[in-house]
Amino acid sequence: MRNWLLPEYIEDVLPAEAARMEQMRRALLDLFHLHGYQLVIPPMLEYVESLMAGAGEDLDLATFKVVDLLSGRLMGVRADITPQTARMDAHLLNRQGVTRLCYAGSVLRAKPDGLARTREPLQVGAELYGHAGVESDIEIQRLLVQGLRAVGIKNVQLDFSHVGIFRSLVQRSSMSETQEQNLLAALQSKDKSAVAELVAGLDAQVRDALLALADLYGDIAMLDRAEKILPAHDEIRQALRELRTATDKLQGEGVHVSFDLAELRGYHYHSGMVFAAYAEGYAKPLALGGRYDEIGSIFGRARPATGFSLDLRGLATALPPARNGKAILAPYAEDAALNAKIAELRASGEVVIVDLPGHEAHRAELGCDRALVKQGGSWVVTAN
Repeated sequence: MRNWLLPEYIEDVLPAEAARMEQMRRALLDLFHLHGYQLVIPPMLEYVESLMAGAGEDLDLATFKVVDLLSGRLMGVRADITPQTARMDAHLLNRQGVTRLCYAGSVLRAKPDGLARTREPLQVGAELYGHAGVESDIEIQRLLVQGLRAVGIKNVQLDFSHVGIFRSLVQRSSMSETQEQNLLAALQSKDKSAVAELVAGLDAQVRDALLALADLYGDIAMLDRAEKILPAHDEIRQALRELRTATDKLQGEGVHVSFDLAELRGYHYHSGMVFAAYAEGYAKPLALGGRYDEIGSIFGRARPATGFSLDLRGLATALPPARNGKAILAPYAEDAALNAKIAELRASGEVVIVDLPGHEAHRAELGCDRALVKQGGSWVVTAN
């Protein structure tokens, strides 16, 4: 057996890519800080009852589980940090007003997913608790767009949906939970024949509306079509108003907006507007987000909530290959003036690598494009 082999879909991150991921992480957390989002660091392990609270079957299947040798209870390795922040907001911070939290940390998943096809994403996200209005959804969406631009992603597209529309129709039908699950899967895959079969016995108005959902996608004009086609239920009208408001407010951000009312990813977890961020050259979503007002009730305090998360490893993997950063090569010498110059350069932000004795044959691996040499009695930086 080769002892250096890693489990499938678990990878090392080498220096150039690790440096870029760290720069991106800092840029995002600095941006979140400027908007008032406070950093939290939840634990990697929790008891499954807490970790799974309100998160749905998908997260349960994605979570590695282990037995705690101290208590004998079942614990899970986190597969998503968002439920942990909801627990912290509801149970630990216990604030009455709006709470803004952000995080950055590794998660572990039973199966690979996302841009990087990894089982160990580096999840970065921001969550806003305590405000139920569309204004907080828009704040989160703007923050996501600014965050993607801060790490070098241009021409962002946000694709919107709203689980309230499908939920309103299901609540007015007589379908079983199994039928609901099958219908959800058929809509997600745009399988119109399967949708038609599943809704055949429903009330005509609900049936026609569910059939129409598979075709309700496109640009802003789709919202006009949806208002004409879908029933005038209060929940549906409110959902369409929220989608239109978000679109209007995002116009000044230079974001292309699209809609797909059959895209119901995270349906059992989310409670309102949901969105995914895309960009040219990326085959899958860069980030996912939406409203999830119900989750806090599991921890004893229901709080409205909205947020987003992204996989930093996926973003870095999808960008052009990273290159080693440039540095200055300094000689090894017991020289006070030399050491003072090295300290001065490092204080100004320059990377200075001291060439240890006997190391000359490996200089090319260091990525140095300049050298520190002595000229006229002074140490100066020259092209290498």
